[in-house]
Amino acid sequence: MPVKERRGKVLSVFLRISISIILLIFLFRQVDKKSLFNIIRGANPWLLLSSFLVFCLTYIISLYRWEMLLKAVHVHLSIKRIIISFSGGLFFNLFLPSTIGGDLVRSFDLARHTNKPKEVVATVLLDRISGYAGLVCVAVSALLLGYRLIQDKIVIMIIGLITAVLILILLVIFNNFLFAKVNKFLHSPAGNKLRIAIRDTHQEMYYFRHHKLILLLNLIYSILIQLSAPLSFYLLALALGIRTEAIYFFTFFPLVGAITLLPISIGGLGLRDATTIYFFSKVGMAKNLAFAISITVFFFTLIIGAIGGIIYVFTLHTRRIQYHQTL
Repeated sequence: MPVKERRGKVLSVFLRISISIILLIFLFRQVDKKSLFNIIRGANPWLLLSSFLVFCLTYIISLYRWEMLLKAVHVHLSIKRIIISFSGGLFFNLFLPSTIGGDLVRSFDLARHTNKPKEVVATVLLDRISGYAGLVCVAVSALLLGYRLIQDKIVIMIIGLITAVLILILLVIFNNFLFAKVNKFLHSPAGNKLRIAIRDTHQEMYYFRHHKLILLLNLIYSILIQLSAPLSFYLLALALGIRTEAIYFFTFFPLVGAITLLPISIGGLGLRDATTIYFFSKVGMAKNLAFAISITVFFFTLIIGAIGGIIYVFTLHTRRIQYHQTL
């Protein structure tokens, strides 16, 4: 890797870490820290456990959603091997940009193991896009159901924007004419390898256009995930003694999830907290209460990521043996 490119990557990581730290420092200065930790310390343990178990359910459904896509492109692996790769993604999500850094890890891990990089990358991308589609479906439905309570122009505008982005992504993926137009922008000697890689990945994703049942099941899984996550956070709010309308969680948390996809922080840290406080303050929730929810969600994520890291590290020897057997 050229020195200039290496420096650019180091600077990029440094900037993202800095953004996360600056956001967290700013937020901690905005709240009563003693009150914040008292709220968390006084959480109802049974409701907290229920919230965490529902939170875990979202990852279980995500795992089976990805397995279904892998089978569709004839990447047949044991559930154990898929869990290992998936766990690595969860662990590295804690440290890599936005909430999709772990996707790169699981793509690389299974691509090496199966020698089918195009197919694996296509499933990971489609897995992420279907999750985004589920997120948009839940956000739009929640807004329609709770419009009387959420008549906020900014919230409506953001939901409209993420819906438009989804439509554009789907059109580019499943329409060869539009994809060809977009792909022309990368037509240059320097970008030729990237253009070919994108073209090959697109062809693998376009394959799913003729498998509508798989796409439908994938969307159903995604909607279940995007319903389970806000439900988990609503139970968490109850555990922390916060009483508010459940519809807010099903409207705001998909928006928080969409914004934290932006690769401007590490693992969404700081950005997730800021957006949670921003949206819930619109419906009268005190900053320290919204921050308490966000921090606890981060600890849930930390626990899941740590478990994923343990699984990934302790199977390192097995993965090396499997990799050499495939050579």
